[in-house]
Amino acid sequence: MGSLENLVTQIQGLSGSIEDIAHLHNILRLADESLHSESSALSAVLDQVDPAKHSLGYLYILGMICIGQKRFRKALELLHNVVTAPMNVINAIAVEAYKKYILVSLIHYGQFSTSLPKYASSAAQRNLKNFCQPYIELATTYSSGKIAELEAYVLTNREKFDNDKNLGLVKQVVSSMYKHNIQRLTQTYLTLSLQDIANTVQLGSPKEAEMHVLQMIQDGEIFATINQKDGMVRFLEDPEQYKTCQMIEHIDSSIQRIMTLSRKLNAMDEQMSFDPLYLTKVGRERQRFDFDDFDTVPQKFPI
Repeated sequence: MGSLENLVTQIQGLSGSIEDIAHLHNILRLADESLHSESSALSAVLDQVDPAKHSLGYLYILGMICIGQKRFRKALELLHNVVTAPMNVINAIAVEAYKKYILVSLIHYGQFSTSLPKYASSAAQRNLKNFCQPYIELATTYSSGKIAELEAYVLTNREKFDNDKNLGLVKQVVSSMYKHNIQRLTQTYLTLSLQDIANTVQLGSPKEAEMHVLQMIQDGEIFATINQKDGMVRFLEDPEQYKTCQMIEHIDSSIQRIMTLSRKLNAMDEQMSFDPLYLTKVGRERQRFDFDDFDTVPQKFPI
């Protein structure tokens, strides 16, 4: 397979069977090199994805690609669409998507809520968590903030995560706890020693703390300087001035996406306003209330 178009052709219309999951993983492995060389083309495809028109397999595989590129926010959006898609029974792709949704949420946000939105199917609401219990427990352990307990839990369930082909993501979850704990320190302190960071974040030494801080500075996750002489870290404000060409293009792209979403919402609103079933239901709801019973002017109460 030599192009993004070939990948899209292969994954369109896949069902929710467990065999498809294995096939999807194999497709991604074979496509990895060509996908990285076509990242700009992939971005265009992602912006055009419509959950109402694309198969669960399509959304799932794109989510996996985004995970591989560390585009975690977009990956969460795609996996969320898989998990909340209409379904009468739980399928294997939705289960695998939910597992990765939990892991990516922990990596990106440092937290996870087990509550599914109300628009998720009743099948997902009732059964999805039962198929992902080790991952729910992982999220609960993560929320304690105790790295030793998290590592122990991962070690105990290593085989399960490995069989699910999620061990690499689970290891990223463990590493992310250090990152999120350091990020919390930036909200409290202006300066802190590497030794204090190591103690607070439960790292083995100031040198380990320095390595984590340097990596986070490089990735743009925190803004800080390290004084090598006295081992002190100074946390800084975000230096972004929103005046570079790259930032202007990013803002323009965001505006275009919002405008596209607005047009879709307006079209949906117009379509619903002529839907007989919707109008009938709204009419019944309105009959439950007699607006003459409500005062239009607030009552004055004696003090």
